[in-house]
Amino acid sequence: MYFLLLIYFFECLYNFVNGSSTIKPQNINELIKIGKCCDLNEIILDDKCALLTETNETTIWKPDFIDDNFPVRKKQYLNFQFKIGLPNCRNTEHQWHVYYNPYNQSQDLLAILPSGSLRHILHDRWNNTQNQKNELHNYEIDDDSITVESLYFDYSFGHYCADKAVLSKNSLIATYAMICVPAVAWTDSKYLIQRIVDPITRAFAISCYLLVAIVYFVLPQLRDLVGNIITSMTMCLVVYQTASTVKIITANASHVSFFIADSVAYVSLLATFFWLNSFGYFVWSTFRSRNIFLRVSDGQKYCYYSSYVWGSTATIFGTAIFAHFTLETNKVIVGDGINYAQESVGWLAMSVIFASIALTIIVNICFIVMTINTIKQTRTYGRIHHKIKYSFRMFTLLFGILSLGWLSFIISHLKYDSLIYCHIIVNILQALFVVYVCIFEQKRVLFLLSKTCNCCNSVQNTTDDIDWGEEMTAINAGY
Repeated sequence: MYFLLLIYFFECLYNFVNGSSTIKPQNINELIKIGKCCDLNEIILDDKCALLTETNETTIWKPDFIDDNFPVRKKQYLNFQFKIGLPNCRNTEHQWHVYYNPYNQSQDLLAILPSGSLRHILHDRWNNTQNQKNELHNYEIDDDSITVESLYFDYSFGHYCADKAVLSKNSLIATYAMICVPAVAWTDSKYLIQRIVDPITRAFAISCYLLVAIVYFVLPQLRDLVGNIITSMTMCLVVYQTASTVKIITANASHVSFFIADSVAYVSLLATFFWLNSFGYFVWSTFRSRNIFLRVSDGQKYCYYSSYVWGSTATIFGTAIFAHFTLETNKVIVGDGINYAQESVGWLAMSVIFASIALTIIVNICFIVMTINTIKQTRTYGRIHHKIKYSFRMFTLLFGILSLGWLSFIISHLKYDSLIYCHIIVNILQALFVVYVCIFEQKRVLFLLSKTCNCCNSVQNTTDDIDWGEEMTAINAGY
C-alpha cells in the first residue's frame, strides 16, 4: 500500500516538472493582427506603394516587438499575421504620417506591442524625462514623481498601419506608420470657418447695419416714422449679430453667459420681425386710410408701435423661457466632446419663438397682398401716397431678405456642416442687401447724403440747401 502511494507521488512530481518547463506552441487562433499599409510583396517608395522589384529591396517589413513596460526592451519574435489596408479613422480624427529610422536616435520610436497595438514613443518627451531622472537621482528623489503616460501613444489594430519605407531622395530606409490622431482645432476647416470666418462676417454685418441706422438717425429729413422704424429694426439686427458673436466666444465658457447670449440673440431676432410687421402695417394702413393727414404725429405713432413691438416680444419670450424651464424635456446641449457642454435655449422655447416669427411673416404677406390691391384700385394719389409707395417697395424687399435669412437660420440647425456654411454666406449677403435696399436703392437717401457730404466738404454750402420741403426735395432728387 505504501509502495503504491510512493509511486503515485513520484508520477505527480514528474508531470508537474515537465508541465512547468515545457513551452506550449502558440495557437494559430492567437496570432497577432498587425496592420500593413501595402500588399505583402510591396513596400512604400516615396509615399507610394511599390513592388519589391522596383525598390532594390529584398525583404518586406518585419515589425519590432517591445515589452509593454518601461524602460523599452526588445521582445522575442512572436507569431503574427498581416492585415492589409489603411486605418479606419473616426470623424473626429485625421490621418498622420510618422517615420522611424532605427539608426537616427533623434526620431520617434515605432514598435509593436505583444497585443498587436502600435506604440509611438515621442523622442522629445522621452529625452526630457531622462534628463529629469538624472536630475532627480542627483538629488536622491524617488522616480515615482515622473509619469510616463505622456511619453507615448498606443494605437490599437484598425487605427494604424505600418510598413517599410524607402526614401529615394535621402537614400534612407525607415519604418513608416499612418496613425489616427485627434483632429487639431487650428488645422480643422470646420473650426476655422465657425470660430474665425463666422465672427469676421458677423462683424462686417454689424458694420453694415450700423451704417443704415446712423444714416437714418443722423439725417433730419429721414427721421420720420419710417426712418425710426428702420433705425430700430437695424439696431435689433446689430444686437442679434453681436449676441451671436458672443455665443461663439462663450461656447466654452460658463453656462450662464452662453445662455444669456443665446437669449439676447433670440429676443433681438424676434423684435426685428415685429418691427418689420409694424412697418408693413403702417404702409397698409396709410394706403387704406381715406384721410392720410391723421391727427397723430409720427412721434406718437412710434410710441404706439414701440409698445406693440416690445410688449409682444416680452410676452412671447417670457412664454418661451417658461416653457424652457418647466416643460422642456430634451434640452439642447452645445459642446464638442472635449470642452464643457453648455445648455442653450431648448427646442420647445425655439419653437415658440419661431412660430411667432412665422406668424408675423404670414401677416406681412397679407399686408403685401392687400396693399397691392389697394394701389391697383387707387386712381389718383398725391405726394405722400407717392412717398409711401417707395416705402412699400422698401418694405417688400426687406421682408423678402429677412425672411430668407430666417429660413437659412432655421435650416442651419440641422447640424449639417454644408448648411451651416451656407448660412454664413447668406448672413453676409443679407447685410449687404439691407444696405443696398435702405441706402443705395433710395434716390432720396442718396440725394440727402450727397448734399450732406458736399456741405461737409465745401465752405460755401450751408445747411439751408437741404432744408427743403418734400416737394422741392422730390423735384431736385428726381424721385
